[in-house]
Amino acid sequence: MTTAEDKRTLVQEFKLDPDSELRFEIESKNEKVYLVLKSGLAEVFGTELVKGKSYEFTSGAKVAVFTWQGCTIELKGKTDVHYVAKETPMIMYSNCHAALELMRISAEKDNVKGPVTMVVGPCDVGKSTLCRILLNYAVRMGRRPLLVDLDLGQGQISVPGTIGALLVERPASIDEGFSQEAPLVYHFGHKAPAANPALFSMIITQLANTVKERIEVNKKTKMSGVIINTCGWIKGLGSRKIVQRISSAIAFEVDVILVLDQERLYNELVRDIPNFVKVVLLPKSGGVVERSKSARSEARDQRIREYFYGTPKNSLYPHSFDIKWSEIRIYKIGAPALPDSCLPLGMKAEDHLTKLVQLTPNAGLLHHLFAVSFSEKDDDEIINSHVAGFVCVTNVDTERQMITLLSPQPKPLPNNVLILSELQFMDSH
Repeated sequence: MTTAEDKRTLVQEFKLDPDSELRFEIESKNEKVYLVLKSGLAEVFGTELVKGKSYEFTSGAKVAVFTWQGCTIELKGKTDVHYVAKETPMIMYSNCHAALELMRISAEKDNVKGPVTMVVGPCDVGKSTLCRILLNYAVRMGRRPLLVDLDLGQGQISVPGTIGALLVERPASIDEGFSQEAPLVYHFGHKAPAANPALFSMIITQLANTVKERIEVNKKTKMSGVIINTCGWIKGLGSRKIVQRISSAIAFEVDVILVLDQERLYNELVRDIPNFVKVVLLPKSGGVVERSKSARSEARDQRIREYFYGTPKNSLYPHSFDIKWSEIRIYKIGAPALPDSCLPLGMKAEDHLTKLVQLTPNAGLLHHLFAVSFSEKDDDEIINSHVAGFVCVTNVDTERQMITLLSPQPKPLPNNVLILSELQFMDSH
């Protein structure tokens, strides 16, 4: 039975003053909340709200509605948390956009590359959100920037365990983010760089080189520049993480580094980064919440599920088919290093972290994701090549020597070279 108290919470109206923000979260399963802009002007992470249009949000949504001039917002449905914040970092984020826009105008005049901006900081401080805001503001100014995602755990462009780049031509959808058309994706196969630092460094260099080549042939994107999202700053990794940040910045020829909520990291970057790179310290939003390990794991599973099945608003229908073991070549990247005692005297163990190892199909592959490589060769080109997409092994039949694959497209696969990922997905459909 619905009580009078429940009925009062179903429809709520908020009048926001200029430069304030309505923040709300939905944690309850199967709960839906509808957001309507009744009057004034407002935006969600840099994307303008259309007056009178109803926007739907479901479980897991964390939303901030910001207004520069004041507005009236209506919420229909139950939120777990909602409040109006008078203090918000949006003005500082807007100033960053304005500074980047001045750099783009200067780049246009001199016919040179626009600003390459890297966003760094700890886990759960809003790095992805800041990237989204800066990209949306740039697109609204008529720019066509590139988003580069180096955050392995989140998978903003593809599935977790990958890095990639995406041309942003229109503002992100309020509820579904940026259009995922024709992304450039490189396979890493782990949730964190520490699992294979040598491989991570290799594919970052490869991605950086490909990005440089692509922006040279697209004048509008060249002037618009690049926004780079990164993995979270993990306590305890110290100087190794700093070196990783610096090497990534050098690979992409970064002009600006925005540091979110980490004064120590800011000072270390100021000390170690060349003077021609601007390093800026920014506060995080008060609405940012630190996630637990289980919440991160659930978010990864959800991202993989969306890759195959889409979202409630945009359903996808993947294909399931059998394929013979003899029709595919399966590899993993990285092998255990040989101990010194097994090597001839005076010989050093080679680095096996980027060694390509061919696997025989077996029951241990069940539920694992596999990258479908574009490479036709059996060499290091497989490691350095970007991928066509991902499949998941849903059954292994050792008697018939067949495996069953869940795939976004029907048989045949674009290529017969598959690369193992440590990430797994239990298909419950």
